[in-house]
Amino acid sequence: MSLRRRQFSQEFKARVVRELQAGKSLAQVAREHQIHVSMVREWRAKYEQYGERAFQGNGRAYTDEARVAELERMVGQLTMENALLKRGLARLEGRTRREGGNGAGR
Repeated sequence: MSLRRRQFSQEFKARVVRELQAGKSLAQVAREHQIHVSMVREWRAKYEQYGERAFQGNGRAYTDEARVAELERMVGQLTMENALLKRGLARLEGRTRREGGNGAGR
């Protein structure tokens, strides 16, 4: 018999943390939602560290590593676009030279 782990939505985790912030005790919130106290503590810490971004994507915590990976993808894409634009510019400059100079006669 295999046990499946429960998965909690971003909205649920944020609601639990807001209940803590509203003044309920850690034990009370954990008991009401049938969640271990350590899990509620972890959610509170993530929420305090990352704010509204804390539980992005299928209930997983937003992490600095995820942000770094996102930025690395953007850098790669921009590098490729930059190379394409440089090749296009080099072609245009070569065409301009072959057609007779600086294009002043147009």
